[in-house]
Amino acid sequence: MNIVISQPMLFPWVGMLEQIVLADVFVNYADVQFSKGSFTNRVQIKDRTGSRWLTVPLEKFHLGERIDQVRPCASTDWRGQHLRKLEQAYEEAPYAQDMLVLVRTVYEADYANMGALALASMQAVCSYLDIPLSAKLRDSVELAVPGRNSDRVLAIVRQLHGSKYITGHGAKNYLAHAEFEQHGITVEYMNYAMLPYRQLHGAFTPFVSSLDLIANHGPASKQYLNPQTLNWRQFTHE
Repeated sequence: MNIVISQPMLFPWVGMLEQIVLADVFVNYADVQFSKGSFTNRVQIKDRTGSRWLTVPLEKFHLGERIDQVRPCASTDWRGQHLRKLEQAYEEAPYAQDMLVLVRTVYEADYANMGALALASMQAVCSYLDIPLSAKLRDSVELAVPGRNSDRVLAIVRQLHGSKYITGHGAKNYLAHAEFEQHGITVEYMNYAMLPYRQLHGAFTPFVSSLDLIANHGPASKQYLNPQTLNWRQFTHE
C-alpha cells in the first residue's frame, strides 16, 4: 500500500497531483508547524510579466503555530484580488472559465484555518481532474500518532500498514531511510515528469499552480500527469 503524507497546498502544482495519483492513502498533515514561505498559503501563476505569486494573507500568528491554527485574513478582499489576477492572466486561455468557476467555488466558503482552505483547493482541483483524493484522504489529527519528523512519519505509515512511502524532495534532509527499511517499508521519492504543455506567456515552466494547466487544457489536463518515482538510494546516490 502506497502512503503519501503532505502538508496541504493552495491550488498545488502538477507534481503534487502526480503524488496524489500514486497514493492509496493520502494523509493531510496539517497539525505541524506553519512555515513562512511554504506553499500552504501561496502559489505561482503566469501572466504577461512572468511568474507571480497568489498569496492568502494571514491573521497575526505566533511562531510555532500549526497549519490548522493559522487563519486567513478577514479584513482584506484577497479572494477578489486573486480572481481579478487570474482573470487578467488567463483571459486568452481556452478553459479560463472552468478554472475561474473552480476557484470561485472554493472561495465562496469560509474556513476556520488556512489548512482547511488549502485542502479544499486540493480537493476541488482533484475533483475536476477526476482524481479520487477524497476517497483516500486521512487526517493526521484523527490518526493521533505522536512524535516528530522522521519518527512520526514512520509511525503513521506503520499505523496505516503501508508498504511504500512516497515523498517529495524536501524529505531528503530529515528522513531516516534505513529505519523504514527495517520495518519492511520502501521509501521512494517523486521523479517529477514535468511534461510540457501548451502554456500562455512565454517559455514553459512547470512550477506554477495546476490552475494554469486547467485554464489551458480543461478536461484534457490529466493526460499531462505522468507519476514516477525513484528508490531513495537512487535519489540520494547512496
